Amino acid sequence: MEALKFELPATLFPDIDAVALSVALAPLRAGQRLRLLHEQLGDRLVATTSFGLQAAVMLHLIHEHAPKIPVVFIDTGFLFPETYQYADELTAKFDLDLRIYQPTVSAARLQALWGNLWENGKDGADRYGLITKIEPMNRALRETGADVWLSGLRRSQSETRVDRPFVEQQKKTVKAYPILDWADAQVDLYFHEHGLPRHPLAAQGYVTMGDWHSTRPVENGDINATRFNGEKFECGLHLDSGSPDFQI
Repeated sequence: MEALKFELPATLFPDIDAVALSVALAPLRAGQRLRLLHEQLGDRLVATTSFGLQAAVMLHLIHEHAPKIPVVFIDTGFLFPETYQYADELTAKFDLDLRIYQPTVSAARLQALWGNLWENGKDGADRYGLITKIEPMNRALRETGADVWLSGLRRSQSETRVDRPFVEQQKKTVKAYPILDWADAQVDLYFHEHGLPRHPLAAQGYVTMGDWHSTRPVENGDINATRFNGEKFECGLHLDSGSPDFQI
C-alpha cells in the first residue's frame, strides 16, 4: 500500500488565548467579529469554504468586512456536480482571494489503490477524510503561513457542534467561528436580505453538503444521519486528526 508523506509547518504561533478571544467575540455581530479578527491577526488568518448550503453567507460577510483574508476551498474530487457549478457562480460574484487545494492523489487513483473507503465503516471514512480533506487543509495552512482558521460552523447544524466556543484550539491551529450562534432562520434571512443565490441542491431536502457518495437528504428529522450513513457527521476537519504529522 502506497504511503502518504506529510510535513509539519515551519512556523507556529502559540501566543493566542483562545478562551479570552472567544469571550471578546461573543457579544459582537458577525461582521464585527470578522473585522476584529482581521485587525488583530492580519495575515495569520485563513478562511475556508465548502461551497455548501450556507457558503454564500460566510463568503458575503468576508467580501463585505475582510476581503483580504485568503479563502481555501478543499476540492476532494468527489463533490456533487452542482457544488462545482455553485462554486463557479459564487467565485464570479465575490471578489475573493480563493485558494484551491486538492488531495495528493486523484479520485481515480484513490479508488484504484484503496477502493471506496467511505463504504468501510467509520475507520474507512476516517481514512478517507485524512487523505481528501485533512492533509490538503494542513498543506493549505502550511503554505499560506496561517495559524488562525475561520470557519462557518454553526451550533445548530448538529449535535457535535452545540458546545463549540467562538474560538478554540485544535492542536496547533486556532479556529474561530464568526456565525457560530446563528440559527437557521437567521441564515435564511441573510440570504433574503442580500439576494444571495442558493446551492442548487438546497431545495431537495439536503441540510448539509459534502461528497456525493456519503451525503444524503434528511429523513425523519435526523440530521446526524445525513453524512456517512450516520456513522459520523464530521469529516475530520473539525476534529483533532489524531496524527502528529498535522497541525489540525
